[in-house]
Amino acid sequence: MTIGSVAELLAELRAAPGPDLAARTAAQARDAQLTKPPGSLGRLEEIALWYAGWQGDPRPSGLAPQIVIFAGNHGIAARGISAFPAEVTAQMVGNFRAGGAAVNQLARAFGASMTVQALDLDRPTADFTEGPAMDDTDLLAALNTGWSSVDPGAGLLVVGEMGIGNTTSAAAMACALFGGAPQDWIGRGTGVDAAGLQRKADVVATGLAHHAGALADPFEVLRRLGGREIAAMTGALARARVLRIPVLLDGFIASAAAAVLARAVPAALDHCLAGHCSAEAGHARLLEALDKAPILSLGLRLGEGSGAALAIGIVQGALACHSGMATFAEAGVAGG
Repeated sequence: MTIGSVAELLAELRAAPGPDLAARTAAQARDAQLTKPPGSLGRLEEIALWYAGWQGDPRPSGLAPQIVIFAGNHGIAARGISAFPAEVTAQMVGNFRAGGAAVNQLARAFGASMTVQALDLDRPTADFTEGPAMDDTDLLAALNTGWSSVDPGAGLLVVGEMGIGNTTSAAAMACALFGGAPQDWIGRGTGVDAAGLQRKADVVATGLAHHAGALADPFEVLRRLGGREIAAMTGALARARVLRIPVLLDGFIASAAAAVLARAVPAALDHCLAGHCSAEAGHARLLEALDKAPILSLGLRLGEGSGAALAIGIVQGALACHSGMATFAEAGVAGG
């Protein structure tokens, strides 16, 4: 299926099914009978129930995780808002495809399939301080790239990104969607110095001022301030919601992509957990705005889906305990 317009995507989201409440209730009943004190596995219990509901299976086994990395280039990179040149985006795509990046190692460690989608790297988005980053055609093409990248047979989805300059785009989007000042949302990204940080704040402020009359619509925020890889993540997250595939959100940029859906359709992120909270300055604030408590907080700031990929292991552990443990009756243990 190809999405023909943003309106069509929104209609799909609004019609998307919720979790299987009967499966979640049965999973909760099973959890109450496992050989442990109630609540003693903490968030692992919550994660298992969340997964059971979205997969429609009270005793799930086998995760079948999928990782998709989207890459795009940004016109604002020319403004000196990154410690690395734009050429690094394409170079890192080559590294992903050769299996040499951190996320490749995590995908292998947790048995996840992994694909990389490069979106017109030879054609950066426009500088959003001067006009919209994308036209309507570019936005729709990127949304469809993400939409079509999701494997309907996946049991869990992680979307990641690569794009020099995209922490600045994400900061501008977060500021437009949730308010505050540019300084509330910008961070050091790839490691800019104090002068680079100020350039990022100035670029975000200029972009917000330039587009001030058109930012009430979340998808206009995405089109005007985002990037192709961010829009592709938005499309993939929407498709996962329609297919009822559970999602682990990655860092600041992936969360900004998700925030577009949250602002457009209130229940659009019910299938998502936050895989981690990164060290990027605005990420904790953005997760709070999305009402998503992170599973991990390890000071990661790499992007490329790495934090959420690592959290796959936590979900695997939660399901192993939930589905594999004996009940009190099965184990012959008193107290059940």
